[in-house]
Amino acid sequence: MSLQRIVRVSLEHPTSAVCVAGVETLVDIYGSVPEGTEMFEVYGTPGVDIYISSSVERGRERADTRRWHFDTGLEIIVVMNSPSNDLNDSHVQISYHSSHEPLPLAYAVLYLTCVDIALDCDLNCEGRQNRSFVDKRDWVWGPGGYGAILLVNCDRDNLNCHDQDNRDQQVRCLQDLEDMSVMVLRTQGPAALFDDHRLILHTSSYDAKWARVFHACGPEDSCEAYRHVLGQDKVSYEVPRFHGDEERFFVEGLSFPDARFTGLISFHVTLLDDSNEDFSESPIFTDTVVFRVAPWIMTPSTLPPLEVYVCRVRNNTCFVDAVAELARKASCTLTICPQHENRNDRWIQDEMELGYVQAPHKTFPVVFDSPRNGELQDFPYKRILGPDFGYVTREPLDSSVSGLDSFGNLEVSPPVVANGKQYPLGRILIGGNLPGSSGRRVTQVVRDFLYAQRVQPPVELFVDWLAVGHVDEFLSFVPAPDEKGFRMLLASPSACFKLFQEKQKWGHGGALLFQGVVGDKPVNTISINQVLSNANLISFNKFVQSCIDWNREVLKRELGLTERDIIDIPQLFKTERRKAVAFFPDLVNMLVLGKHLGIPKPFGPIINGRCCLEEKVRTLLEPLGLHCTFIDDFTPYHMLHGEVHCGTNVRRQPFSFKWWNMVP
Repeated sequence: MSLQRIVRVSLEHPTSAVCVAGVETLVDIYGSVPEGTEMFEVYGTPGVDIYISSSVERGRERADTRRWHFDTGLEIIVVMNSPSNDLNDSHVQISYHSSHEPLPLAYAVLYLTCVDIALDCDLNCEGRQNRSFVDKRDWVWGPGGYGAILLVNCDRDNLNCHDQDNRDQQVRCLQDLEDMSVMVLRTQGPAALFDDHRLILHTSSYDAKWARVFHACGPEDSCEAYRHVLGQDKVSYEVPRFHGDEERFFVEGLSFPDARFTGLISFHVTLLDDSNEDFSESPIFTDTVVFRVAPWIMTPSTLPPLEVYVCRVRNNTCFVDAVAELARKASCTLTICPQHENRNDRWIQDEMELGYVQAPHKTFPVVFDSPRNGELQDFPYKRILGPDFGYVTREPLDSSVSGLDSFGNLEVSPPVVANGKQYPLGRILIGGNLPGSSGRRVTQVVRDFLYAQRVQPPVELFVDWLAVGHVDEFLSFVPAPDEKGFRMLLASPSACFKLFQEKQKWGHGGALLFQGVVGDKPVNTISINQVLSNANLISFNKFVQSCIDWNREVLKRELGLTERDIIDIPQLFKTERRKAVAFFPDLVNMLVLGKHLGIPKPFGPIINGRCCLEEKVRTLLEPLGLHCTFIDDFTPYHMLHGEVHCGTNVRRQPFSFKWWNMVP
């Protein structure tokens, strides 16, 4: 650790100083030296370690081993490791010598009072608080790293309150403390020292924007005991000595990392000397701890599901029943948003993304509310925000929101290794336009938020060719029972044309799509022969395939995938206002609940009594141990340019991997 401060001794009168346990003090003996001094000796009382060091060479030697030649290049370093029992109960004596005199020319005495001061927290994320092995002023990523972690206290533990816990300056219920990180100030030393010395807890005005600190000023089983002492407009706090040797502080995060905030927050405690009435206070020692605010983390569809969300609207009773049955098979909780709350807005995937935050002491889910603000806009805040369920949103100041800001356009891959770099929490996938083009893109505030979390670095894909413009329209991930752990599914017009050509070759060209569709409006059937003879449809799907192939190469490069990691799912698209929409229900837009898949029923050509599209999907996915359930979403979702995934949402188990063990 670096030197604490310089203390100058005097021949005219004894000098007193305060030192901090384990922290070096540099003693200056050169300011007052007897004439003729050639050598000096230094001795200390028991418990005082004294070293001599050359300012040129970095080595040091114990001072009491010999007499030292008087050289201005030498430094005297004093260290005490145990706090004093009384004021000035230890001292250092310096004697000045000349080769011409048998006795010392003079003596200087430095009286010492040692105090132990430490600002501590959970530094290495495994519950240990040993400050001797790490520099608390740093925050280091990785399995060998260290640093304290802070949660954004964005849930609402007290249901009698109408806002998130970190929106006020009070502790409303004791459960709220479980979401905070504990910071402990420990002091040991003579009580009389603090008659003219003060301890100040402080932070910068910048860091005060991002965290709030409460001091337990009374019995910790009472909410009234917790006093807001730092954060926002408060940047310093004089610590009273309520409980003797230890003061406990509770720290809550106010904001996630973002474009203006790296996520790092520093707190300091400084010992001030106020013993001299003729001078202003002087700092003796400062201890610092650094917190990193835990990022918001997304969960890929390959993680085990816990809870499924779906909206009940006027025409989707059968759909909701099918989703409920799938949730039952997957042992998931089902939450239905009733029609009076969703006001016929069924796109619950677009409204929100369910992730989580994690610290060594606590993990809880956090819903990210999209800026789309449809009729479902109140659902995440009013229905999901609650005890141990947090909430975050990002809204642009202007009217820059587009369809790409719906969270069907926000997905995350499973863990991958790409270009020699590990991504143990996967990578976020968002859709936008081609480089250099002026098409639609995710609004800046959402992109800034996603990039700032750092643990799931985003990959931007090309989706502006789609009418809706969401990544879930052409890709999804399913679990696989091998070392890779997953397969990426991509919509493929080429695979669909190949399938239909095979069926035509075997004499099934007259088989019809869309037979059996039930809805308010009649749907015209179309045969395989008609599809394969439609030049415009074929030409447009070649364009669609080229767009998907562009993304395929990006995904292979950025996710480290090979062709055997990708399964092509037959799918056709049609043009609408020069953009693409699914020609039949979009098969990759599925609900993944472990091994149970809820796939849009495609109403493909019936051959030998079975839908050939369903049969093809089964042959591709069931060898992975997956169970395919085809759900009729044609009228309530497909006709409105959405599918099963668009109309559902899933809360999943967090990763077993701890985010702080990765290296961004």
